[in-house]
Amino acid sequence: MENPAASMKHKLRHTASGHSIPQINGRATAPNSRTPLLHNPSRLVQNSNGDPLWEDSRPWVQWPANVLHLAYKTLQSNIYVNVFLVFVPLGIVAGAMGWNPSVVFILNFLAIIPLASLLSFATEQLSNKLGQTLGGLLNATFGNAVELIVSIVALTNNEIHIVQSSMLGSILSNLLLVLGCCFFAGGIKHHQQSFNSTVASTMSSLMAVSSASLIIPSTLYAAMKSSTIKSEPNILVISRGTSVILLILYVLYLFFQLRTHADLFDEENGNKNDTNNAQPEDGPDHGQGGLVTGNEQQAEPEEQILSPWAAGVALIVVTIVVAVCAEFLVNSIDSIVQTAHISKTFIGLILLPIVGNAAEHVTAVVVAWKDKMDLAIGVAIGSSLQIALLVTPFLVILGWIIGQPMTLRFESFETVVFFLSVLITNYLISDGKSNYLEGAMLLGMYTIIAVAFFVYPDDAGGSIGGSLWTLFS
Repeated sequence: MENPAASMKHKLRHTASGHSIPQINGRATAPNSRTPLLHNPSRLVQNSNGDPLWEDSRPWVQWPANVLHLAYKTLQSNIYVNVFLVFVPLGIVAGAMGWNPSVVFILNFLAIIPLASLLSFATEQLSNKLGQTLGGLLNATFGNAVELIVSIVALTNNEIHIVQSSMLGSILSNLLLVLGCCFFAGGIKHHQQSFNSTVASTMSSLMAVSSASLIIPSTLYAAMKSSTIKSEPNILVISRGTSVILLILYVLYLFFQLRTHADLFDEENGNKNDTNNAQPEDGPDHGQGGLVTGNEQQAEPEEQILSPWAAGVALIVVTIVVAVCAEFLVNSIDSIVQTAHISKTFIGLILLPIVGNAAEHVTAVVVAWKDKMDLAIGVAIGSSLQIALLVTPFLVILGWIIGQPMTLRFESFETVVFFLSVLITNYLISDGKSNYLEGAMLLGMYTIIAVAFFVYPDDAGGSIGGSLWTLFS
């Protein structure tokens, strides 16, 4: 006769789906067999029909589940950077409750890093659906959104020197630090890397023009020091006029890149043009000649996670949060300068650009490691061009509108450093090839500049004319 207790235990060891679980001496063989949800975790996000909750027919179930699902996928896109999102609420609470300024600065400094990454991710997702032209304009607008937001906040607070240092620091960070890391990381894995020399030459020419646009106002200011006429109004006039011209040049550059000469900037066509002269005489057998085939040059398709509406909402929300963190960050600069004995120039020129370029830095190094140097060059130098030809002139025009005397006149030491950095970068990319030694050169130059600005006092100045004369004499 069957034991009633054993029969009851046998009935209880069946799953909800009606499938029995194998028993050995009255015990389940699997340790998690008593918890079917743990045995099949996907059932936690499925409805009774087996469909995901974000595809449920009930709106009150679908919408919250879809938001959580998209948030999870977005966080997974760059998990190593997004882990810093924990500092976002901490930084906002610290600033709102008036904690120690050093704590407020550090927390919001760390909070802006993942927010910059999320801005970059949402921009890329939205650009994929808008086409090449609108996508390029969107990247130009939001590519340096963090630097732009921080600078606007500082400009409204009359922190013009912080704005100028942040703009110059962003250019130097991309030209020397980001590009240097790309060359160094890619050079470690690959003996020598090649990129589109035509694109590099075009970008180099534009960077030379942008450096001249900073030297001319500074030189004019030095030349007018001995004049009886006040130099400040004249510097404002030339700065605002130069800014309008730079904005026009940037629009023409976008039209040149996206419309009339898009074939020159196409990665596959550019590589073909660069390698046609090196093709073996026995025919276009790229496989034997060591040249990369067209299929290998094609970029891997990116996963579309966010819809255009979701990406747009993400851009708006993240931009608002960045603005809040930037407000607390800028307001704590004066206190941290006094307590930590760090100059405003060092904060604006070294620290803030590292925060704003964190996402681009990681992206550029990853693609350089994968031997996609055209993309790495586009991220590093392209971002510098956006700062020099778009963001900085825009801030000058914005200062004109709100009544702040924002100019293109930088201090002599800062201008010479910028000119030398552009000169060195142009030399290294002129041949269309890179290796780890060239990357080490750029990183070494950036380190020297960082140390120099660490000991550079805020009240230092000098004649740019005398500095350039000493440099070239």
